[in-house]
Amino acid sequence: MVDTEYPHARTAIITGAGSARGIGQSVARRLARDGWDLGLFDLAGTQLESFAEGLRSTGTRVVTAVVDVTDEGQIDAGALSVESELAPVVAVVNVAGISDPTKFINTSLDRWNRIMSVNATGTFLVMKRFAPGLVERGLGRIVNLSSTAAQTGGGTYSATAYAASKSAIEGLSHGAALELAPRGITVNVVSPAVIDTDIMGGQITDERKPTFTAGLPVGRLGTTDEVAALIEFLVGPDAGYITGATYNINGGARIG
Repeated sequence: MVDTEYPHARTAIITGAGSARGIGQSVARRLARDGWDLGLFDLAGTQLESFAEGLRSTGTRVVTAVVDVTDEGQIDAGALSVESELAPVVAVVNVAGISDPTKFINTSLDRWNRIMSVNATGTFLVMKRFAPGLVERGLGRIVNLSSTAAQTGGGTYSATAYAASKSAIEGLSHGAALELAPRGITVNVVSPAVIDTDIMGGQITDERKPTFTAGLPVGRLGTTDEVAALIEFLVGPDAGYITGATYNINGGARIG
């Protein structure tokens, strides 16, 4: 399907959409303004449903599901509820993830497996569930969230296991991009540096900010809406010739 056939009625799946200060909700707000139907997944069901009600009040059709992205059964149940009530799924945005500051030498196998399971395997499972429908319709946009930590080996807060999980997401995305491109599906990666969310050990207060901004040439934290604006473009009709790309949105933390 070519971009001129990009459908007016379409649904985007967004995982990790429960946090009020998270990237997932910023993506949802932008796509709602663009006329998308939304399937929103998160473990935080009460927060998620409250957010969805606000979107519905503006006329957006929204289906929410309490989903652990490491659980295929929960993913499938959420997907079935979306597919039965909303327009065909065109976009999948994998935001759900966890961070961890544990240094390599102190990382237990259980901790390693948990981080890899949520970040890398969770992204894989969500992609795997929705990819057949995208292939059948001949059109799809998948955007996966990585991190500058995947390129640098760690960050201001998160350490080795987190970096490894995000590197796995990039490899997964590149491989899927190659395989799915002939079927009309793009797969891209958005790789933020320090964004003002709660994933890095809670809210970044004024006292904590100097630690996080010290390595940022732009001298400030990024916002969730700035990341969401990039994702909004990548799932839209003008991005059909872009696939297998990693977009760094990092305030100059890593250039090149």
